[in-house]
Amino acid sequence: MASESDKLPSPDRIQFEGDAESRIKKGVHKPVFAPIFTKKGKKPARPKRIHLLVNPYSGKRNGRKIAKHVIALLQNEGITVEAHYSAYSGHLVTIASELTVKSGDLIVSVGGDGTFSEILTGRMQTEPSRKESFAIVPAGTGNSVAYDLKLSDPDVAVNAILNGTKQALDLARVELTEGLPGSEGERMVRYSHNLVTWGLGVDSNIKAEKMRWLGPIRYDLGILMAIMANGRRHATLTLDGVEMDDDFTLFLIQNSQTGGSELPLAPGASLDDGKMDIGILKKMHRRGILKAFGMLKKDGRHVFHPKVDYHRFKRLEITTEQPTAINIDGENLGSTPLTMEVLPSIVNVMIP
Repeated sequence: MASESDKLPSPDRIQFEGDAESRIKKGVHKPVFAPIFTKKGKKPARPKRIHLLVNPYSGKRNGRKIAKHVIALLQNEGITVEAHYSAYSGHLVTIASELTVKSGDLIVSVGGDGTFSEILTGRMQTEPSRKESFAIVPAGTGNSVAYDLKLSDPDVAVNAILNGTKQALDLARVELTEGLPGSEGERMVRYSHNLVTWGLGVDSNIKAEKMRWLGPIRYDLGILMAIMANGRRHATLTLDGVEMDDDFTLFLIQNSQTGGSELPLAPGASLDDGKMDIGILKKMHRRGILKAFGMLKKDGRHVFHPKVDYHRFKRLEITTEQPTAINIDGENLGSTPLTMEVLPSIVNVMIP
């Protein structure tokens, strides 16, 4: 598990311990990972009613089929299910904001990380002071948070809904400019549960989205293409009031440990510790970037790369001379400038 340096004030700089029982790869042991949750969960009563919000287009477009299966299982248990299906990107924000949610209800996301982000955004815009409970049925491409929560398939997710544990979950309130560079609109707010990415990671995701037909392997190809391009990326990053102005390769801003196709991006992250983690990849040549990503894919060993700094924060800002792209929870949504504020234990989530 990561330990924090006593010498540095905010932002916390994290130094990782190596897991001596792991094999040495890329010259180092894998890091000791933080627990997914730091606090004990609670056993809730079964939900009286479920609001099932479905993205039919997630992953391999199996959302509707998976939802039908889930509805049958839940109704078999005598639970009332109200299903809602999105028709376009962002639709679930509106649908979620218009729900009438009563005590004892559970809001369930059927889709990927972006689907859950839309639902959380809709509810937080409507009920920001009310701690509501959610569950995830994985039906997306990456399913990063579902992976961390050990929700391996829809049946496991339904069992978590019926018999699982309720855990507090941190979110981040993210304010940025709507639209990618060249099509910027007004300022917008999203609520992130998973990750926010700037730099090479967004470049690679934009390239990967053009290759959706390849499935999860598109993420690897997108990263390789972005590494080969390796354009200059200058930014001012501010963590809890501490400003860093430089050329950077990538910011991996994480609430969960996993991102992309089960990549261990943030070994030190916990979902309920009241802070979020950031891996800062400094400016590197292509060879250095390839080494860092090779270490990342080997159980998160990138945290030991000499050009990677790892911090923990409550508030973050990114500013750039020209708008640059931002990815939130797997979706390429907007552009800098960006501000983030961590909202500790603001909602609940069901786990097995």
